[in-house]
Amino acid sequence: MGEQIIIAMTIVAIALIAGMTLNGLVEKVMMGRRLRHEARTEPQSQDVRIIAERQQMIEDRLRVLERITTDRGSVLADEIEALRRDLPALAPAQRQTEDAAQ
Repeated sequence: MGEQIIIAMTIVAIALIAGMTLNGLVEKVMMGRRLRHEARTEPQSQDVRIIAERQQMIEDRLRVLERITTDRGSVLADEIEALRRDLPALAPAQRQTEDAAQ
């Protein structure tokens, strides 16, 4: 009888821990969705929208870089040039260095 109570209490404790963990995860996901929605709809959250757009751009560039590092072929030079075109205007010293290298 005593062993059954211990087993039942252990099962209840595991269920509580799992429930609390899932609740925390769901809360974080919902908060992220709410922030993204607010960033799209509210004008005062322009900073959040700018940060989200910047993060998306960084993630896109990271995907391209990952593809470049794993891809062996003639596409590599084209991908590098595409990345260079996406960069903001280079400083004059950097531009002169690139022109001299070519």
